[in-house]
Amino acid sequence: MVDDKEKNMKCLTFFLMLPETVKNRSKKSSKKTNTGGGGSSGSSSNSKLPPVCYEIITLKTKKKKKMAADIFPRKKPANSSSSTVQQYHQQNLSNNNLIPAPNWQGLYPTIRERNAVMFNNDLMADVHFVVGPPGGTQRLPGHKYVLAVGSSVFHAMFYGELAEDKDEIRIPDVEPAAFLAMLKYIYCDEIDLAADTVLATLYAAKKYIVPHLARACVNFLETSLSAKNACVLLSQSCLFEEPDLTQRCWEVIDAQAELALKSEGFCDIDFQTLESILRRETLNAKEIVVFEAALNWAEVECQRQDLALSIENKRKVLGKALYLIRIPTMALDDFANGAAQSGVLTLNETNDIFLWYTAAKKPELQFVSKARKGLVPQRCHRFQSCAYRSNQWRYRGRCDSIQFAVDKRVFIAGFGLYGSSCGSAEYSAKIELKRQGVVLGQNLSKYFSDGSSNTFPVWFEYPVQIEPDTFYTASVILDGNELSYFGQEGMTEVQCGKVTVQFQCSSDSTNGTGVQGGQIPELIFYA
Repeated sequence: MVDDKEKNMKCLTFFLMLPETVKNRSKKSSKKTNTGGGGSSGSSSNSKLPPVCYEIITLKTKKKKKMAADIFPRKKPANSSSSTVQQYHQQNLSNNNLIPAPNWQGLYPTIRERNAVMFNNDLMADVHFVVGPPGGTQRLPGHKYVLAVGSSVFHAMFYGELAEDKDEIRIPDVEPAAFLAMLKYIYCDEIDLAADTVLATLYAAKKYIVPHLARACVNFLETSLSAKNACVLLSQSCLFEEPDLTQRCWEVIDAQAELALKSEGFCDIDFQTLESILRRETLNAKEIVVFEAALNWAEVECQRQDLALSIENKRKVLGKALYLIRIPTMALDDFANGAAQSGVLTLNETNDIFLWYTAAKKPELQFVSKARKGLVPQRCHRFQSCAYRSNQWRYRGRCDSIQFAVDKRVFIAGFGLYGSSCGSAEYSAKIELKRQGVVLGQNLSKYFSDGSSNTFPVWFEYPVQIEPDTFYTASVILDGNELSYFGQEGMTEVQCGKVTVQFQCSSDSTNGTGVQGGQIPELIFYA
């Protein structure tokens, strides 16, 4: 009977040739002589050798099987295989190299590294792609098995029921750089994205259903999102059906609307995206800025449609989108000096809008006459009380500064500051926002203090985007009445809505402001 304990154990059996047996065998064979017949001692003599002895060794183990990478751990000398692979990658990006070294497979311990050598390599290639529009094509090699493993589209293309056995496949709608980035992911399991090709790479990843690469592209776009590219990315995110990216774009466009509308990228959006932006209720911008941005878009659209740059054609390409601009909500000066003299409005429209401003009985307008709601700023107050003393708080050109970090992306619009404790006074304030010594936003403005212990807002020209989990430095230099209120009982962490703000002292502070007390009692932000 077999012992149950032994029966349940995993056994690994090796047949090992005993060293002593080999020695005996070699000795006997060397002394062997011919026994007649004049024949040689070749095969017949070998057949009479004593049988080779083996010893059966049973190893009892419960360990998991090790992969090649575990058995041959990757070393990191100066001439390591990984650096060699990187050299091949760099070479293969520019041309289709054949591997010149014999037994190159032995250089790489893992299947991933060996597979990566085939990236953009003509060696064993069984298909070629002609990628790019006419006049800008690039011929790239491929290996059907590798491509089919990485993409269901390639699998259907090469091994499906309707597969065609073509040696060359033309792909005119994908940029060569983007196709190479996708191939590098499929072959090398590496994601290599660049700002100027990430959108094209996302298109390629969507087309060939490579979801992990597509997600990496979206993450890259979200982290690099700014007011300069938010409008373009909005149109692309709608095209690619990426709701998370769309939402992030709207957050930036709403909070930094004027920067987004003045960017070059705004003129590159399609008409549908233009309408959605002009219709946006939470757009945080002056209406004259919206109007001027629409005219800039119309000028570029005329060029795209090969139309003459005339007032009539600008109005033509804008179409009904013109009436989404809330011209009646402009300041009267903005309308009189801007929209009324642009030539885009008809004479009747101009007269009716002037009457809208001045007449008791207002005419009916095709334009939306209700002002946008914009965004409601939130205030993070870091002190539990404030006070004043006969000899404080003095300024004399010194800097009050504090560092802060947030756990969610927000947009700092300005600071709330204390004012005079000795009656009404006017202050000149230079506010600044920095990250690791780099100035992100600053403004020089004035505010009026009524002598109360309230805080008074001072705004940046444009809201500044703040990334989570990074400390920023908020600073202010005040010029005015030197006796003012100051904060007490400061908090190191404040929960403001869904945003948590942490505070710490700043080395830039030369006037006494810190976590426990001082100036800059409020951060004003959009979230």
